[in-house]
Amino acid sequence: MRTFVIGDIHGGLLALEQVMKKAQVTTQDTLIFLGDYVDGWSQSPQVIDYLMDLKSKQNCICIRGNHDELLLSWFQGKKEEVDETLWFKHGGEATVMAYKKLTEERKQIHIAFLESLEDYYLDDKNRLFVHAGFT
Repeated sequence: MRTFVIGDIHGGLLALEQVMKKAQVTTQDTLIFLGDYVDGWSQSPQVIDYLMDLKSKQNCICIRGNHDELLLSWFQGKKEEVDETLWFKHGGEATVMAYKKLTEERKQIHIAFLESLEDYYLDDKNRLFVHAGFT
């Protein structure tokens, strides 16, 4: 059994799929995702779908990143917690546009996923995993 640690996907589904293929990840492996699944590339919703599907098949730990928290705050209407101008300059606008194409039901599923993200993970070898600068 191997452990893979992957961070900062930023909506890059193709890159994530390539990493998974190159690493020859199996269902016996543990995957630790360090957050920032959204913002940047144009496939943020698809990345979330991919992670949810993967999590249903194998041991995956999904940690919250600052971009994930921004998206969740935006979904929840917490405008005071989101500097939209700054967020949009760093990929948030593409994410918002992508989510406008989704059904309300699918958005709610993604909100539940974002709410379920861990702040950190401490494994049985006493290794701490956290999104850098976000605790």
